[in-house]
Amino acid sequence: MKSLLQIFTWWNGQTIGTRFHTWRFGKRVGEDAAGNVYYQGGKDSEGRTRRWVIYNGYADASAIPPGWHGWMHHRTDVSPADESYKPREWQKPHQPNGTGSAQAYRPPGSINATGERPRVTGDYDAWTPRS
Repeated sequence: MKSLLQIFTWWNGQTIGTRFHTWRFGKRVGEDAAGNVYYQGGKDSEGRTRRWVIYNGYADASAIPPGWHGWMHHRTDVSPADESYKPREWQKPHQPNGTGSAQAYRPPGSINATGERPRVTGDYDAWTPRS
């Protein structure tokens, strides 16, 4: 079953092509607490070393921790595996994207939220013949 998922889907981990490319060109750099594995190898069109991640499960780019995100986008040449990276106090831990689920953000007054929308200055009262 896993081999079929690798052939026909890209969102459940790596595909056959990614597995082959990683085997051929990739050098393992490290792994984060969620089990995502980071690689580098080869050069891109700008001459920088290519960097990529093999997600542990569902592919969700927001699941990359801040330290690894900076490394992936070439903001630093030192990976979090090679240094003792500590997130800043304002950096929040990962939360899965809740869009389309019961955990989705529903602001006050949303059709899907409970309660009634607060009145604002742009509201108007429609004219009726008896008013």
